[in-house]
Amino acid sequence: MPYITVKQASERWGLSDRRVRLLCAEGRIEGVIKKGRSYLIPENALKPIDGRALRGKDIPEQYRALFTSVDEMKAELDRRRPLTVGESKRLQDEFLVEFTYNSNAIEGSTLTLQETALALEGITIDRKPLQDHLEAVGHRDAFLYAVSLVSAKVPISERIIREIHALVLMNRPEDKGAYRKIPVKIMGSHHEPPQPYLVPVQMERLVADMSRDNRHSIETAALFHLNFEGIHPFIDGNGRTGRLILNLMLMQAGYPPIDVKFTDRRKYYACFDSYYLDNDASPMVNMVGEYVKERLSQYLNLLQG
Repeated sequence: MPYITVKQASERWGLSDRRVRLLCAEGRIEGVIKKGRSYLIPENALKPIDGRALRGKDIPEQYRALFTSVDEMKAELDRRRPLTVGESKRLQDEFLVEFTYNSNAIEGSTLTLQETALALEGITIDRKPLQDHLEAVGHRDAFLYAVSLVSAKVPISERIIREIHALVLMNRPEDKGAYRKIPVKIMGSHHEPPQPYLVPVQMERLVADMSRDNRHSIETAALFHLNFEGIHPFIDGNGRTGRLILNLMLMQAGYPPIDVKFTDRRKYYACFDSYYLDNDASPMVNMVGEYVKERLSQYLNLLQG
């Protein structure tokens, strides 16, 4: 592994030599080697974030290392030369196909990853349900709408949530964007969603509490997702809508969107059981945080390449 000196690191990060030495001595920079009175720093080491960046936030100790690592990667990504419009679009298009495939597959879609890509291009897959095609298109449109909300700096509201759901359920005009009017059960879950007359009240409270939340953005998004799915406000499309809102919240905070993999669905479902059976949100918070780290790593590796 190539290394750089303290002086080179100070020039790269815009810090004094003394500050870099102190960070090395405190173990704040991963992979540092000490030789005598000198430090050798891995060339790909991330600049440690300023502790003041988390000041004023309620950060539980169990998440501090994860959030610090994520935010150091984000800061490094922000520092580097931005991607071109063409590069950004290419990455977004690739992510959108995989996100649409995985999110819909979790809910029972039979389209493969390749078939999802074709369906999004307007190609009909033989012997596959029309509903699966429409769900792919609806999910794509909902994600692109979420991206536009980020660009326009539109805050999340009940209206926005309903509009995202209306795109997800584009093939169900009688149900799209409307809170459910009957009781529901979540298959395989120990949690029972609230009665329909409580849904509007709980959704209003959920959105209001989000705006007053003093947690780290990743924890806020994970908790919102857990509670949204617990309310289960719509008759159908709650999972897809919830994961879209999760990504909207992450993107609004400057993080890349994440793709909960179909292959991770059991781990994903277990996060809800931990929350509603044991009042433990940490599995979902950690899962979302690790997915964000994975996405940031992909971007950094691309830029380094």
